[in-house]
Amino acid sequence: MSVTNIPFRKKVALNLHRKFKSNEKKVHRLNYLLWECTLRCNLNCIHCGSDCKKDAFTEDMPAKDFFKALDEISPIVNNHNTMIVLTGGEAILRKDIEEIGQELYRREFPWGIVSNGYALDKKRLNGLMNSGMRSITISLDGLKDSHNWLRNNPKSFQKAFNAIKLLTQTNDLRHDVVTCVNQNNFHELDKFYKLLISIGLKEWRIFTIFPIGRAKNEELLQLNPVQFKQLFDFITLVRKEQKIKLSYGCEGFLGNYEGSVRDNFFFCRSGINIASILVDGSISGCPNLRDNFIQGNIYKDNFAEIWENKYEKFRDRRWMKTGICSDCEFFKYCEGNGMHLHDEKTGELLMCHLKRIEEGEKVALNNKKCRNYRA
Repeated sequence: MSVTNIPFRKKVALNLHRKFKSNEKKVHRLNYLLWECTLRCNLNCIHCGSDCKKDAFTEDMPAKDFFKALDEISPIVNNHNTMIVLTGGEAILRKDIEEIGQELYRREFPWGIVSNGYALDKKRLNGLMNSGMRSITISLDGLKDSHNWLRNNPKSFQKAFNAIKLLTQTNDLRHDVVTCVNQNNFHELDKFYKLLISIGLKEWRIFTIFPIGRAKNEELLQLNPVQFKQLFDFITLVRKEQKIKLSYGCEGFLGNYEGSVRDNFFFCRSGINIASILVDGSISGCPNLRDNFIQGNIYKDNFAEIWENKYEKFRDRRWMKTGICSDCEFFKYCEGNGMHLHDEKTGELLMCHLKRIEEGEKVALNNKKCRNYRA
């Protein structure tokens, strides 16, 4: 079945989901806050959206400044249901992460970390857990050669893999692996899947790489249309096997694949339920959203007032109905795809998932016709 040929029952469900999203925008309850606590990083990944460096020119944000903003938002959130995620850069490079975690725990906020796993050993993991860490995400991007190519470090795979094995042996900590699929690791997804199962991993997320930051300059980071479609066939198959909980990231509307590759229908929650505080104090949706998507700054604005009274671009996305989206029949479900897939200066959509899958279908169909003709 074509990706755009959506069955009647799924359309009914998608329309109900539209009403749910509309209500979520009105309520805009903040329940996921990402803090870009550093731009320092111990790797030099070729796909980095933040263009982080080992010796970042921007200093780490002092913890007291972040907690001041957190105090401002506390009266309008439920501490127990508002997840704080420390990201970067590489958050583990901060020597005060355990102290930060203890303070978050004292204030009754659940918290977690996104990490490349390079510096995570048993001693550091125990320290983080003793500070109240509830979840951790580690990046592992394929088998040894393809991962090390993407992470631009010959030791990265083994370090990350050891960290993941450590997590699978740890109780009372939610953990998962995220994988950025590209042309270098696409062909090994099945072997990689079996490797993750063999070490007891329970949760896995797959992302495709969008053309921002350094990723603009490397063609191999982008799947071709046929591979792009095949990726969702792979995810659908793995989910049916139920040996690991695999989901595609929250990146875009996928037509008939909706409901098959994620637990929920597509919903870009940036600025609706998700906010971020960047290392310079800027207030945004997801950390990838900068420039014209910045809503304020904690050093001059009250975080709660910004959350309650701004984020217009995030909560009313009719401005996205332009260019290739202007006459698309699926805009009512998609609303312009993920916010991070738009050029931050012009607003232009950089990548449409649905159209790329359609293109892959057409190429596959033409190839099949050619084979039949030759036969």
